[in-house]
Amino acid sequence: MDIKGQLAAGTLKLIGSLPLSWSRRLGKLAGYGTVCVRGDGLRVSRINLAHCYPEMAAEEREKLARTSVISTVTTGFEMATLWRKPWSHAEDHIARVRNQQLLTDGVEEGKGVLVLAPHIGNWEIFGQFLATVGPTTSLYAPPKIEALDPVIRDGREKTGAKLVPTNVRGVRSLLKALRDGGIVGVLPDQEPDLSGGDFAPFFGHPTLTMTLAYNLIQRTGCKVVFGFAKRVSDGFELVLLPAEQAIYSEEVKVSLAALNRGVESCIAEAPEQYQWEYKRFRKIPDGKSRIYKKR
Repeated sequence: MDIKGQLAAGTLKLIGSLPLSWSRRLGKLAGYGTVCVRGDGLRVSRINLAHCYPEMAAEEREKLARTSVISTVTTGFEMATLWRKPWSHAEDHIARVRNQQLLTDGVEEGKGVLVLAPHIGNWEIFGQFLATVGPTTSLYAPPKIEALDPVIRDGREKTGAKLVPTNVRGVRSLLKALRDGGIVGVLPDQEPDLSGGDFAPFFGHPTLTMTLAYNLIQRTGCKVVFGFAKRVSDGFELVLLPAEQAIYSEEVKVSLAALNRGVESCIAEAPEQYQWEYKRFRKIPDGKSRIYKKR
C-alpha cells in the first residue's frame, strides 16, 4: 500500500471538502508560513523578478516575490476545492468574465480556438470554465503521486473537458479538436525540451519557448486568445485577451516573440499572482543558465 500517496489523497480530499473561502484562507496562512521559512520558491522568485524587472526598486521586488509565493500556495489549496466540489460551487465564485466574446465568437465561427493560459491566478477554474463554452481538449500529465491522479482527473473533466497525454498521440488529438472547431487549452509559459522549442525574447531575455502553439496555429488556422483567472475579493475574474496578429506569422521566431509578449500582457494584469517560483530561465542559447545556482 502506498501510505504516502493515500495520505496525500486524503489531505487533498479533506481540504477539497471545504468551501472555497475557507480553502483560500488556509492557503494564505500556509503561504505566509512558506515565506517565513524562506524556501527555494522565494529564492527563485527573487531571482526571476530581478531578471525581469531590473528597474524596479529592490523593496518593491521583495514585496512582489513574497506576495507571489503566498498566491501560489493559495492556488494549491483552492485547487483542492475546485476539483472536489461540483461545478456549481465554482461557478458561484466567478465574479465576472471579461471579453468572453473573444472566445464565443471563435467557437461560433467553427475555426477552432487555441487558448493560451499562463500560470496566473487559478488556472484550474479557468480550464473548467472553457469546457462550459465548447468542447475543450487539454494536455494532461499524471502527477508523480499516483493516488492523486483520479482526484485531479475527475476535477478537470467534470465540466466535459477531454484530457490527452503529453505525447505525439496527444498532439494529434489537439490538432483534431481544433480542426473540428473545438477549444484547445495550452499552458504557454512552461519550458519545453530543446527539441520542442526555440528561443524568443521574454522580458528582454532569450528564453526557450514551446513551439507547440506555433505548430497548432500553422496546421489548423485556428484563432488564438490568451486567458487566465485572476483572484479577486469576491471570487475570480476570468480574463480573455486578444493575441497579436504576429502570432499567426509563418516565421517561427516572430510567432514565438508574439506569444511571449502575450504572456507578458497577461502578467501585467496581475504580476503578484504569477508563478514566479518556476525556473523559466534554466536554458540559454549557448547552454545552461546559472542564474538559479545556489550561492
